[in-house]
Order: sequence, then structure tokens, then C-alpha cells
Amino acid sequence: MKSFAIAAALIGGALADQGAWAQCGGIGWTGGTKCVSGYSCVKSNDYYSQCLPGANTLTTSTKAVTTSGPAPTGGAGAAGKLRWLGVSESVAEFGSGTYPGTYGKDFYFPDSSTIQTLIQQGYNIFRVAFAMERIVQGSVGGALNTAYLTNLTTTINAITNAGAYAVLDPHNFGRFNGAIITSTSDFQSFWNKLATQFKSNSKVIFDTNNEYHDMDQTLVLNLNQAAINGIRAAGATSQYIFVEGNSYTGAWTWNTTNTNLAALTDPQNKIVYEMHQYLDSDGSGTSATCVSANIGVQRIVGATQWLKANGKQGVLGEFAGGANSVCQTAVTGLLDHLVQNSDVWTGALWWAAGPWWGNYIYSFEPPSGTGYSYYNSLLKTYAP
Repeated sequence: MKSFAIAAALIGGALADQGAWAQCGGIGWTGGTKCVSGYSCVKSNDYYSQCLPGANTLTTSTKAVTTSGPAPTGGAGAAGKLRWLGVSESVAEFGSGTYPGTYGKDFYFPDSSTIQTLIQQGYNIFRVAFAMERIVQGSVGGALNTAYLTNLTTTINAITNAGAYAVLDPHNFGRFNGAIITSTSDFQSFWNKLATQFKSNSKVIFDTNNEYHDMDQTLVLNLNQAAINGIRAAGATSQYIFVEGNSYTGAWTWNTTNTNLAALTDPQNKIVYEMHQYLDSDGSGTSATCVSANIGVQRIVGATQWLKANGKQGVLGEFAGGANSVCQTAVTGLLDHLVQNSDVWTGALWWAAGPWWGNYIYSFEPPSGTGYSYYNSLLKTYAP
């Protein structure tokens, strides 16, 4: 979760032929409807058509979207092609700047009973945010804090014992106590220590760090590689590793900002590129208003192209939209796009659940969170 300025102009106008894998039609689409040679425009759903290789050409719709009709009820998600669908659990990282802070006042841990409610409905992955400043003592390479680690481990085990995946998410933005992490050796040591605690749990996933931003691009590459090296050296060889990029790991700027991350290596070949995407005007996820009904697809199609071109796998580690019909249509289109491109997209996680979110515009905390109440019936149709 973050706040940042618009980094890319929105697609508009009927222009040149659309490139391989690009959007070429759908309700509300105003861009080109013809594909480059060797590709044809294929309808995925009413809101999205894509340039696919060697397919028959279809006529696409570009009629305007209105918000007066009934909300969509789900699309291609019923096919269940995603490996993972879940939620970010956010509360253990609360109280930023107050470290170590007081349990129950500055921070807390997720409610295992509401997580079980979500698991029972088909959600199978939970990204558990925590603060590095609380789990290590004094510095990035410091010793682990037993009390905080114990509470975190209890949450992780509650998830994995129920058969779901748990993502360890140091929610630090590439920083420690507000300063950019520059020591790759300390960062590798941090991950070596933490991965050692979970190396025997095959349903744990390691997320190198939440939303690096305003950092040297080579440093972001090197920190990710150091994390991978530390995790594997700990003997954690069966688990996936989610790597994140610069510019708040935004999907909409990935193919212009984070191209060097294609060079990351893993002896186990289990790297997944984690991207985040919100649908409001500046992509910050701070407004319940979505730009348009097809903005979800528009903002991730470039990332899809990058994943395909580089033979990589991706996951949408954070996404959300406001509780209204325009956003619901945009979210539906986004998820349908992930399903249609599940050769490179492994899953998606809504931001966010947690016991302290109250009336937050995207809260997915059962039973009455705003996002949960509005979107649960849609999202669970995409569950694996």
C-alpha cells in the first residue's frame, strides 16, 4: 500500500495496431482494435479482448459503460485457473515509527478465526505483513526477537495447518528505521535467519520486501538476489520466493522500471515476480473511485507482456477497488485477464484484511468489512 504520482499516461484513442498480448477491445475500450501481424483479437469477456497468436479474428465492442445497471457477478474466474487467490493480512506492521511498540496498542496480529472463515470459502493464500524493526533487534542483521517471532509463527502455522499458503511479508519499503537498506550482506543475513525458522514448512512463501521505492535500481536487484541467496542457504529449498520491484512494485510501470530484475537467479527456479496495482487516479489505493470500468486490464497488460517475453511468473500481491459498480467491473476485468493469462499469472491477493481496519474502504475482514461485504461473492468465484 502506498501513495505515488501517475507514472504512465492512460491508453486512449484508436492508434496503430495493437502489439502481441495487448488489449484490443471490450466495453469502454477506446484504443486500437486490430493486432499486429500474426496475432488476432480474441474476446475473453465483455470487458476485455486480447491480441493472441494464431487465432481467428473477432469483432470487438467499444460501447460506453454506464453505472446504472446491475453489477457484474463474475466472469472467467469460475474456471478456477489461478493457483492462488487470497488476502493480505495487515496489522502486525501497524504503529510505524514506534518500535518495538506495545502489543495491543501499537500493533496486533491477525485473527485466526476470520482467516479460517476465508479459507472455508476457498481462499488459499494469505500475505502476513510484519515490521522488520520488531522481528530483529537493533539492526537489519540483528538477532531475532523471540516474542514477536513466536506470535508471527502462530499466525503462519494457523494458516498452513489449514492447508493454505502463508506469505512472510516484511512490510518495510526497502527501509529500516526509515533509512534505505544498503547492506546486501545484512539483508542476506536477515533472510537467512528468518528462513531458517520456516525452512521445513513447504506452504510458507518468502516475500523479499514490500514495495521498494525511490531507490537505486541496481540496489533493488541486489537486495532481491541477496534475499534469495540467504533463503536458499538456510536450507529453505522447497518454497516459492516472491520478489518485488522499485516504484512500489507497480504493475503499470513494471515493464519500464524493473526490467533488470529479469536477471535474478534461483537454484530452485521458484521465483515469482510480485506486483501491486490499484485502480484509482494515481494508483495509490487511497480512493474508492476507479478511473474507468476497464482500468484494471489497462494497468496490468504491460506487465503481462513483460512476463511472457521473459518467461517469468507473476503474482498480483496487492489489488483492490472501491465498493461501486465501476470498480467492480474493473476488478472483474482484471481478474479475468489474470485467468486468461494464467500461464504467467499465478494468483492475486486483495488488500487488505485485519482486525484493526474498521471502516477502511477496502477492508476484507469478515464478517462486515466494506470490501468483504461488497466483493466476497465475486472474488471467491476465482478461487482455485
